[in-house]
Formats: sequence, structure tokens, C-alpha cells
Amino acid sequence: MTDEFTRRDFLKMCALGMGVLAFRPFFKPVDQSGLLKSLDSGEVIRITTQSVSVYSEPNDKSKILFQRYRDELVNVYYEVNSEFGPAYNPLWYRVWGGYIHSAHTQRVAMRLNPVQHSFPEKGQLAEVTVPFTQSMLYNQREGWRPLYRLYYESVHWVMGVESGPDGQPWYRIKDELFDIDALDYFVPAAHMRIIQPEELTPISPDVPAGKKRIEISIARQMLTAYENDRIVLQTKIASGVPMPTPPPGQISTDTPKGEFHVQNKMPSKHMGDGKLTSDLNAYELPGVPWVCFFEPKAGVATHGTYWHTNYGTPMSHGCVNMRSEEAKFIFRWTTPIYEPGNWDQKGYGTLILVS
Repeated sequence: MTDEFTRRDFLKMCALGMGVLAFRPFFKPVDQSGLLKSLDSGEVIRITTQSVSVYSEPNDKSKILFQRYRDELVNVYYEVNSEFGPAYNPLWYRVWGGYIHSAHTQRVAMRLNPVQHSFPEKGQLAEVTVPFTQSMLYNQREGWRPLYRLYYESVHWVMGVESGPDGQPWYRIKDELFDIDALDYFVPAAHMRIIQPEELTPISPDVPAGKKRIEISIARQMLTAYENDRIVLQTKIASGVPMPTPPPGQISTDTPKGEFHVQNKMPSKHMGDGKLTSDLNAYELPGVPWVCFFEPKAGVATHGTYWHTNYGTPMSHGCVNMRSEEAKFIFRWTTPIYEPGNWDQKGYGTLILVS
């Protein structure tokens, strides 16, 4: 396990529920809604990659002034749709000192939540409502140690509540990738919002299943959902990065073209290599939300995305990356109908045409 989490980091993150102090410089006191707002414009972004450049102008040909680094929180003063592009995603943010392109950022907020003390035997879904929270793993031999960092809008299965390393309530998270209870990990309960079953009721259940379809255009990087011939959702996506001839033993990262059907829906999915690590650079994406698998051989799905907002260009390992709120719409709108409490929902569902 790679452990880059220092004692100073641990103390900073654990204090006041593992994170309130860490975020305080970026936010005003709590308002009546429980939302901590930015000191400046009320908008905050998280840097989602190793580093991004701050430019003198909203133009990647302009002077690079300095860097912002992974998981830094940055105030946004206003948005700019730049004439200098890139054409597929011309959105830039005016920040202190210059401009950041939106591609490798995530808009975040910080909302602390009441603690729920009882849970169904199968667990209950919850989403992270702070920019990020540090999960911790516990065993008697090593005590508490850091594991994955969980990010805003990721979705996880909560199995119960226990006392954490700071003596405060922490939720016990079961990762669907690991069946062993000893590999359950913990996050501050206040950092997660419990998702109620009524939030997952089907959308347009009165429309016959055969009258719903999804068309995905790789060339246009566009997903369109239809009821009969009426568009109910149209949005930019990020499909698989083209790999016409993958190396031996490696699956192509192209999004496959053809006619498919939704076959399995999971509200929370751990994607990546499946390693127990605190390394922020590892390919581990726990809690990917609102997953609808439609190609079983390579495990290709539509799903929400918390590690970039670069829609309009290929970015993925084959899946169809979407904004999380739009992926949730697709999750609720498609068949098979999801029954709250199920970790997955199998069935021969909504038609998906990829061209």
C-alpha cells in the first residue's frame, strides 16, 4: 500500500469531523440550508488531475502563470466561453491570478448532513456532499490507516455507523468490489447524504419500454434519449479514447458501436484496478454513480463522472462518461426498473444504439 498521508495531513483532516478545518479557508460559515459558500463568488472548483495550468487569458496559447494541483479548491469569479476554444468545450473559469480551463475540474460545494443511526441489512445508498473526504480502514494490528479519497457526488453503500478515529460518528462503507467485512472502510458521517428510496423512482414508467431508446453518436460525442421520436434528454458525453489496435492482452478503449440493451444497473460501482491503496494517482474510482451496463464483454456503461468535466471529446476507457445528474436521469428512466435496496438490477432493458 502506498501511504503518502502524513501525520500532519491526518490531524488536519480528522479535526472537527475529518475535514471542516481543511475546507474552512474556502468557505463562509454555514447558512440556513447547511451549505458552506465560497468567500468570493459562491462557486468553487476542485482540481481533478495532477496539475492544471493557470493562464493569463482564456486561451491555451497564452502565458502560463503558475499551477494548481490535485484536490486544491479554487474560487471561481465567473465563467468565460472563450472564442479561442477548444471548440468542443470552450468553458473557462476566471480565478485568482488568471484563467483555468474547465476540463480537469469539478464544481463542488460543502454540505454537512445529519447522522442516520440505523440502516437496512443490505445497506443504504449515500452520496458524498463535500469536495472530498478521506476514508480510513481499521484493523487491530495496524489501527487506523488512510485508504481511498472519496469525492463529491460519488455514491456508496452505507452499512452502519460507528465511532471513528476522532470519536465522532463515521459511516461504515462496504465497497461492492470486496465481499470481506474486514475491508469495509469508514468516512465521517456528516460528509454523506443518505439517498432516500423516493429519489430513485422510475421516470416515465407509463411509457412502454419498447418506446424508449438511446442514441449515442461517437462522432458528435452526443447522447440523445427518445420517447417515441420525442427527445427527453440530449447532452454531450465523453466516450472511449480510440485504440484501433490494442496491444496484446489489452482490451480496446474504444466505445463499441452497434445495437445494445441495458443489461445491468448499479447505483454504485468501483471501477479501476481494485487495489487497496491511498495513492491518489492509482487507477481507482470507488463509488462511480448511476451505472447502466450495456455491453457485457468489455463492461461498457453509461455512468456519472467526478474526475473531469471535459464532455465533447473522448476521455474514457470505453464507457460513456456523463454529468452525474444526467446519468442519474438515465438510470431512473431506462429499464430494467431499479428496485431501491438492490446492489444491481439485471434485465433485458432499454435499447442503446451507438454509431
